[in-house]
Amino acid sequence: MSEVSDTLLSLLLPEGILDYFELTKAHKDAEGFHIHLQEKDLAPEGYERKALESKGFLPESVVQDFPIRGQKAFLYFKRRRWRIISSGFIITRNWELVAKGTRITAEFSAFLKGIFG
Repeated sequence: MSEVSDTLLSLLLPEGILDYFELTKAHKDAEGFHIHLQEKDLAPEGYERKALESKGFLPESVVQDFPIRGQKAFLYFKRRRWRIISSGFIITRNWELVAKGTRITAEFSAFLKGIFG
């Protein structure tokens, strides 16, 4: 995406979300706006030095966000999972650890906790 598109998208989505997710699809229908986001293939904190293999995604989660221009807004999240090659153990990003870091705001942390627990 272009820098202008990224900036515009970041204004519509919860702050910091584009650090971890990328837009895959967006459309509008009679129900409202539907924005599909897929987790980036970035190793979770603490696993950066391990050999990981992407093992697809968890079932998609949908969240209704703040309205956009008076229309309902639905965010569809596809969270990634990885396999640690040496052990075969399956991992996902720990959103509590992300929230303790400095890359996202308290608002985004609360938003993610509401979605993923």
